[in-house]
Amino acid sequence: MDEPSTLSNISHGQLVPLIANDKNKEAFRILFYYFAPRLKSYLLNFNIGDQKAEDLTQEVMITLWHKAEKFDPEKAKLSTWLFRIARNKYIDQVRKQKYPELNVDDHVATMVAPEKTDQKLEKKQTSTLIQSAMEKLSVEQKVVIDLSFFKELSHSQIAQETGLPLGTVKTRIRTAFKALRVELGDKR
Repeated sequence: MDEPSTLSNISHGQLVPLIANDKNKEAFRILFYYFAPRLKSYLLNFNIGDQKAEDLTQEVMITLWHKAEKFDPEKAKLSTWLFRIARNKYIDQVRKQKYPELNVDDHVATMVAPEKTDQKLEKKQTSTLIQSAMEKLSVEQKVVIDLSFFKELSHSQIAQETGLPLGTVKTRIRTAFKALRVELGDKR
């Protein structure tokens, strides 16, 4: 680590690359002791409390530590950059007060929907999935499923209506169900 006397002869703008590239604590310390009181004084002009000004000053200096590489001496002096950060931190703090963040969990117990609001959407999505899966069945499978579940006929009534043996009806229904399960993601 460099000796304080060596770094104290370097301009503030030249200390920033030492922080950006090497995370030089001595360079940061010099900048902190120089700028922190000035930043706090600047922030107190916004009529915020002493503690809030102190907190915002700390945030500005943390930003310097973490984002020193973003400082461009071609665009602004270090003081201008830091005071702009301080101003932006103040504005962010005011916005948070104006639009406080709510913890949703605090209100979950009191929020009661008059009905199951997602029920219609779930039914529509399920219906669409089932229709899509049904389209992939063979014609013979579609017929027995339609008669069994949509017209609510028993297996023997389906056998009578289609002229198929009862065992064939049961096999087609079982095979159709297996195909539907696979199509709908149930791999049983």
